[in-house]
Amino acid sequence: MIYTVLPSPCGPLRIEANSEAITRILFLDKPLAATAPASPLLAQTCDQLNAYFAGELTRFSLPLAPAGTPFQQQVWQALLTIPWGEKHSYRDIAVAIGNPRAVRAVGAANGRNPIPIIIPCHRVIGANGSLTGYAGGLTRKRWLLDHETKV
Repeated sequence: MIYTVLPSPCGPLRIEANSEAITRILFLDKPLAATAPASPLLAQTCDQLNAYFAGELTRFSLPLAPAGTPFQQQVWQALLTIPWGEKHSYRDIAVAIGNPRAVRAVGAANGRNPIPIIIPCHRVIGANGSLTGYAGGLTRKRWLLDHETKV
């Protein structure tokens, strides 16, 4: 596993990868100095994230390898279809994967997304339009949603 730390408007991000794909992004709460990307893949990821934060990129094109159960993988694939600036409910995702009764399981899978921002779990909200939990914290979720609607 290799990693780099990227400063961002949401705080520092630790981006992890194997030799072929991005495997994880972690929101860090403590300021850390940026590190030089240790691979072309990490450099490309940093470039795309910087373009996203600048409002110049609305869809990532990176190889991803999130670790999870088959159900989680199915949910995360559905999240990748949510367009920039749109919000979907957990029920919308459950219906999209052909399992409309799995709303709570979709919520749990969404919360375990190991590659936030790139797999846009922040675009999933409660059925009543409320912001619900986010592994990176609701302040970050609100910032990401506002960013996508202001640009």
